[in-house]
Amino acid sequence: MADASSIAYDALKMAVEHVLSKIKEGKKLSTEDVLVLYLGTIVGDLREIKADIARLDNKIDKTNQRIDDIVKTLSARIDETNKRIDDLARSLSTRIDETNKRIDAVQATLLEIQKLLIELLKTRQQ
Repeated sequence: MADASSIAYDALKMAVEHVLSKIKEGKKLSTEDVLVLYLGTIVGDLREIKADIARLDNKIDKTNQRIDDIVKTLSARIDETNKRIDDLARSLSTRIDETNKRIDAVQATLLEIQKLLIELLKTRQQ
């Protein structure tokens, strides 16, 4: 079953065709006939506008989908980059800790050498 707007459109279309046939026959148009032609023009324009809006809605939907896809891709890449940064930070932290341990060991060795030198000087002075 057709909806009311479809029925009204069909009725207007038939009225416009009737007025157009009057024009072809060279008959004089009444005010109502001119109004029907004007309404027909408006309805035609509205249908074109609705079609344009539908096309634009479709383009917007496709664009939004592309944006969503790009956001997902960028989020994944950012997550990967953050993971690599975290891995590098852990690796550098481990290396720094190892270097600090070696520095501490060298410092302890130097302190032992210093103690030995002090003892050596003491024994030589006696």
